[in-house]
Amino acid sequence: MTVRSVHSRAALDEGLGHLQRDVRALASLVDVALERSIRALERLDQDLAASVIRDDALTNDLRFRVEDRAIHIIATQQPIAGDLRLIIAALNVVVELERMGDYCAGIARVVQLHEGKQLLKPLIDVPRMRDLLRELMRDAVDAFIERDAAKARQVAARDDEVDRLYDQIYRELLTYMLADPTTIDRATWLLWVAHDLERMGDRVQNICERTVYEVEGVMREFASRNR
Repeated sequence: MTVRSVHSRAALDEGLGHLQRDVRALASLVDVALERSIRALERLDQDLAASVIRDDALTNDLRFRVEDRAIHIIATQQPIAGDLRLIIAALNVVVELERMGDYCAGIARVVQLHEGKQLLKPLIDVPRMRDLLRELMRDAVDAFIERDAAKARQVAARDDEVDRLYDQIYRELLTYMLADPTTIDRATWLLWVAHDLERMGDRVQNICERTVYEVEGVMREFASRNR
């Protein structure tokens, strides 16, 4: 290997390392947004909800910076094979993470809808969905960074747990609406929250699919009844 090729490889590795760190940083922003959005909902904290919506711009900006970095690496280093798959996978992963950030902002907007109103009921399964999703998102990003296809498959398989919690919330809120039509608005708002969380589970599954693609070079869609 020539000196020039050694330097080129080092530059490529450095760029890929930055790309992976940026993906992890974006996941951290979304993790914080998810925790804060549900905490705002539990407390109907309007100030916290407003800060979640405002900080969504940080998630968007980081996503665009990652995309710029990836394009720069492709243009200047001309990666091939596994390195190129990593870059393409990273581009898709940041889109999934940014969309999850949007869902968090959507939950915060539900808090704003409650201004002057109380929650329909104490939240039990919604915080459980949040905790599960935070765990799954972290594990999915770890699998992506570590290029661990087996771990990615294990994380994706747990999406059924998210779906079960969503179904439980749906049935409970439907019972409220049928028993008392005056609860329909507040029950619907909580259904929106549960649906956003359920969709976040699907986004985590998408990240796992991209990890398998990155490692094995084959794009496979994991089965999901809610897709």
